[in-house]
Amino acid sequence: MEQEKKPSLDWVLLKRVLKLAMPFKRLFILCLVLAVILAPLNTASPWLINQIVDNYVFQSDVQGLLMMCGVFVGVLIVTGLLQYVFIYLTSLLGQSVIKDLRVSVFKHIVQLKLRFFDQTPIGTVTTRTINDIETINTVFSQGSITIIADILSLFVVLIVMFYTSVSLTLICLVTLPLIMIATYIFKQKVKASYQTVRTQISKMNAFLQERITGMRIIQIFNAEQQERGNFKKINREYTRANLDAILYYAVFFPVVEVISAIALGLMVWWGARGVIGGNVTPGELVAFPLYLNLLFRPMRILADKFNTLQMGLVAADRVFAILDDTSKIDNIGTSVKEKFEGKISFQNVRFSYDGENQVIHDLSFDVKPGESLAIVGSTGSGKTTIINILNRFYEISGGKVLIDDLPIDEYELFHLRERLAMVLQDVFLFTGTVMENIALRNDSISREKVIEASKKIGAHPFFENLPNGYDFIVTERGNNLSMGQRQLISFVRALVYDPDILILDEATSSIDTETEGIIQYAIETLIQKRTSIIIAHRLSTIRNADHIMVMEKGRKIEFGGHDELVKIENGKYRSLYEMQFETGIIP
Repeated sequence: MEQEKKPSLDWVLLKRVLKLAMPFKRLFILCLVLAVILAPLNTASPWLINQIVDNYVFQSDVQGLLMMCGVFVGVLIVTGLLQYVFIYLTSLLGQSVIKDLRVSVFKHIVQLKLRFFDQTPIGTVTTRTINDIETINTVFSQGSITIIADILSLFVVLIVMFYTSVSLTLICLVTLPLIMIATYIFKQKVKASYQTVRTQISKMNAFLQERITGMRIIQIFNAEQQERGNFKKINREYTRANLDAILYYAVFFPVVEVISAIALGLMVWWGARGVIGGNVTPGELVAFPLYLNLLFRPMRILADKFNTLQMGLVAADRVFAILDDTSKIDNIGTSVKEKFEGKISFQNVRFSYDGENQVIHDLSFDVKPGESLAIVGSTGSGKTTIINILNRFYEISGGKVLIDDLPIDEYELFHLRERLAMVLQDVFLFTGTVMENIALRNDSISREKVIEASKKIGAHPFFENLPNGYDFIVTERGNNLSMGQRQLISFVRALVYDPDILILDEATSSIDTETEGIIQYAIETLIQKRTSIIIAHRLSTIRNADHIMVMEKGRKIEFGGHDELVKIENGKYRSLYEMQFETGIIP
């Protein structure tokens, strides 16, 4: 909002926006050349009319009149064609720029740290990458270049008017101060109203995104009526903001028309006297109303175009704020190994999400290649944070994290994550087929490989029983699949990449007993071949893990095997085990 309240045009920002057109420099230059050519062409018609009336009509030169009429028609056709080409090319330039900008912004977004997405609402990011980038298009199609064309036309018209008749030009410009005052007021009012409109539409987008995503909760708790009321209020404010903008247009354009009519009346009065007195020719009197139209028409729209340019720059400022965000993981590592042995070592690791409050405190542990580590603890103890650190989704504050005795920041980032696979509790599925959700449209993963992985964990019958099997269309977020089916897709998705380190984060907490049995079998089979880290509340799923680490408030308080930990008097793991055993969770 602070950026939107800037009183004047941000020339530095405008220069940066125009630099986006550098890959299309020839197209940009061509648009400027057309703007320069159109400026005199737009004034050619009234000048020709002036010449036709004075030199041919009143001289009764029929042959010359026909020739000049042909020239006049030719000029109109050429002007019309060039205007079409100019409008098309400026729009093409704008669309070409924002096409590349969308790619750049999305490429940058996917490299940002997860902390960025923790702090930034999804609706805001979506608005920046779609609405705001589309608004930048107006800087080229309706802003900078067209403003240059209009200003050039104004100067050319004034020059031709003064050249034709100084007295008629001066009398026409008597009302110019009124036009300038009206334009300034309109510009300021519309600018403010546009800012309000953009603020309100941002609120509406955020409201709709959140409510549609949480529609299940709204209906479960019968909150439809309250939310309808809230939406009506937001919609009313948005409508009022738009009506305010429309009001300023409805007032400004008639005012300009009245001022233009006054100028025309003064010109006719003075010009008629001049014709009678011999100071003004009939051709000049006929041509000057056309000059007035060419003079006042750009003035009417220049204020609106300046506002459009300003709003485009406001949108550009928001988009550049994302591009300037340097909160991404530095991929400075160069080490690439064809296969990890799977040794994991945390050495006095400290971590904080906000730079102040420590979430992990001096954590140290080792997992040998092929071993399995189960991590248990209450909510907020730091279990998920550990695997986020291991994947370098976040950078540690201190200590070292090593894989195969090499710090993870020395590995090439893409390669590091390629050799690790995660199965999360909250499975995210994309709109597409089951096959596409498993392979994530990776061409190197064949259909046969997916089916083989599915058979390996016993998920193949589940997928085959779906309509169209692996080609079954999954709706947004997998809402047309059961939790167990979604989890199976996620599990096969991880296995099909054949990771060296497998991470399971509450992978069996939200599925039915039958599906859990299948996944549990797969886990027991797979952890014999690769290093595994398992986070689970159900202690029954981790009893056979090589090591169990108990976390509490970001600290390791117990570490050992199941049989060892249950023997510790007043131990945290023993307490959790007995609690679940007594409630029947552990068979």
